Amino acid sequence: MGLLPQQKTPPQVDLYDQTILVYGPAKAGKSTFCAEANNALFLATEAGLNHLNVYQIPIRTWDDFLAAAAEIAAGSHSFKTIVVDTIDIAYKLCSEYVCKQQGIKHESDLGYGKGYSLVNGEFYRVMNKLSMLPYGLFLISHSQERELDSRVGKYTKQMPSLSEKGRKIVIGMCDLILYFDIEETTTPEGVITQNRVIRTKPAKHFEAGDRTGRLPDDIEMDFHKFQEAYRIATQVAADENAHSNSPSNRPKDNQTENRK
Repeated sequence: MGLLPQQKTPPQVDLYDQTILVYGPAKAGKSTFCAEANNALFLATEAGLNHLNVYQIPIRTWDDFLAAAAEIAAGSHSFKTIVVDTIDIAYKLCSEYVCKQQGIKHESDLGYGKGYSLVNGEFYRVMNKLSMLPYGLFLISHSQERELDSRVGKYTKQMPSLSEKGRKIVIGMCDLILYFDIEETTTPEGVITQNRVIRTKPAKHFEAGDRTGRLPDDIEMDFHKFQEAYRIATQVAADENAHSNSPSNRPKDNQTENRK
């Protein structure tokens, strides 16, 4: 049998088939948000879940992470969502693991970028396998303000606090990048109120992304409202796809037209 496909693969639109990066300032509600996901299991690389009633595996080393990932992949469980909290520390644990294997203290000790390449290769290998499993994958990171250069001068941008190399790997595999923002408004009476919102579209001053292209720019920071917004967005996409593929909307065959 040939390897070339005979049919297109349908889009994977179920929320629990997606890899989602959730990042924002401390105490913004990132872990609380992810805890609302369907049958969530936290791979907890740092403290911060004491206020939540969740299933969790403490992750203190990369070996711990590998063991947890292997057990998840075996599938003898009822979990539907895997939450890495935080992906920043998971990357750091991966770096420590590779350095120990190589007998070095830092990635740069190997020279010519070899250490960084080994760390990134190991991190990508494991995270890519995890993202390919039939579960939702939520990756939590903190936000960090960085100063960037542009043609018209410097500006600041909120970005995940991962190292640059780790950030590129994570950003590349994510279907959604959700920035948790705390928006302050002042009432006519001078009272300052805070609104917690999820940003889904890229902007100059923060990193975000939505591969569906149909989520609202801003969503109230509530998991069920986000889930409903995602359901509506993917349903709209499915309806548009069905309409474009209906026989009445397909391009007519040129040869048939020429024979008329």
